[in-house]
Amino acid sequence: MQPDGYNEVEETVRGVLRDVLGIDAARAATFDETTPLFGALPELDSMAVAGVLTEIEDRLGIIIDDDEVDGDMLETFGALVRFAASKALS
Repeated sequence: MQPDGYNEVEETVRGVLRDVLGIDAARAATFDETTPLFGALPELDSMAVAGVLTEIEDRLGIIIDDDEVDGDMLETFGALVRFAASKALS
Protein backbone atom coordinates (compact mmCIF):
# COMPACT_ATOMS: atom_id res chain seq x y z
CA MET A 1 0.00 0.00 0.00
CA GLN A 2 1.37 3.37 -1.04
CA PRO A 3 1.21 6.42 1.25
CA ASP A 4 -1.36 9.16 0.63
CA GLY A 5 -0.18 11.39 -2.17
CA TYR A 6 2.00 8.73 -3.82
CA ASN A 7 -0.14 8.60 -6.97
CA GLU A 8 0.06 12.38 -7.32
CA VAL A 9 3.85 12.22 -7.05
CA GLU A 10 3.91 9.42 -9.64
CA GLU A 11 1.85 11.49 -12.08
CA THR A 12 4.02 14.55 -11.45
CA VAL A 13 7.19 12.58 -12.22
CA ARG A 14 5.53 11.12 -15.33
CA GLY A 15 4.60 14.66 -16.43
CA VAL A 16 8.14 15.93 -15.84
CA LEU A 17 9.61 13.14 -17.97
CA ARG A 18 7.04 13.83 -20.67
CA ASP A 19 7.54 17.62 -20.66
CA VAL A 20 11.29 17.93 -20.10
CA LEU A 21 12.33 15.04 -22.35
CA GLY A 22 9.65 15.58 -24.99
CA ILE A 23 8.30 12.06 -24.58
CA ASP A 24 4.96 11.32 -26.20
CA ALA A 25 2.11 11.24 -23.64
CA ALA A 26 1.00 7.75 -24.73
CA ARG A 27 4.53 6.43 -24.28
CA ALA A 28 4.93 8.09 -20.88
CA ALA A 29 1.60 6.59 -19.79
CA THR A 30 3.09 3.10 -20.23
CA PHE A 31 5.88 3.73 -17.70
CA ASP A 32 5.54 1.47 -14.68
CA GLU A 33 7.57 0.50 -11.63
CA THR A 34 10.11 -1.48 -13.68
CA THR A 35 10.48 0.77 -16.75
CA PRO A 36 14.23 1.42 -17.14
CA LEU A 37 15.22 5.09 -17.42
CA PHE A 38 18.86 6.21 -17.41
CA GLY A 39 20.77 4.27 -20.03
CA ALA A 40 17.55 2.96 -21.60
CA LEU A 41 15.76 6.17 -22.57
CA PRO A 42 17.86 7.94 -25.22
CA GLU A 43 16.19 11.24 -24.25
CA LEU A 44 17.48 10.93 -20.66
CA ASP A 45 21.17 11.60 -21.06
CA SER A 46 23.49 13.11 -18.48
CA MET A 47 22.61 16.64 -19.63
CA ALA A 48 18.87 16.01 -19.32
CA VAL A 49 19.14 14.64 -15.77
CA ALA A 50 19.68 18.12 -14.29
CA GLY A 51 16.62 19.48 -16.09
CA VAL A 52 14.45 16.59 -14.94
CA LEU A 53 15.56 16.90 -11.31
CA THR A 54 15.14 20.70 -11.30
CA GLU A 55 11.62 20.37 -12.69
CA ILE A 56 10.74 17.68 -10.10
CA GLU A 57 11.99 20.06 -7.39
CA ASP A 58 9.86 22.91 -8.76
CA ARG A 59 6.68 20.91 -9.23
CA LEU A 60 6.85 19.08 -5.89
CA GLY A 61 8.35 21.91 -3.84
CA ILE A 62 11.31 19.82 -2.71
CA ILE A 63 15.09 20.21 -2.64
CA ILE A 64 17.29 17.45 -4.04
CA ASP A 65 20.84 17.67 -2.74
CA ASP A 66 23.68 16.77 -5.10
CA ASP A 67 24.81 13.96 -2.81
CA GLU A 68 21.36 12.32 -3.13
CA VAL A 69 21.66 11.92 -6.89
CA ASP A 70 22.93 8.52 -7.96
CA GLY A 71 22.41 5.89 -10.60
CA ASP A 72 20.04 3.87 -8.44
CA MET A 73 17.45 6.65 -8.21
CA LEU A 74 17.47 7.03 -12.00
CA GLU A 75 17.58 3.32 -12.83
CA THR A 76 13.81 2.82 -13.16
CA PHE A 77 10.65 4.91 -13.21
CA GLY A 78 9.63 3.30 -9.91
CA ALA A 79 12.95 4.19 -8.26
CA LEU A 80 12.63 7.83 -9.32
CA VAL A 81 9.03 8.00 -8.11
CA ARG A 82 9.95 6.41 -4.76
CA PHE A 83 12.79 8.89 -4.32
CA ALA A 84 10.58 11.88 -5.15
CA ALA A 85 7.80 10.57 -2.89
CA SER A 86 10.24 10.10 -0.01
CA LYS A 87 11.14 13.78 -0.28
CA ALA A 88 7.67 15.18 -1.01
CA LEU A 89 5.63 13.10 1.44
CA SER A 90 7.94 13.20 4.47
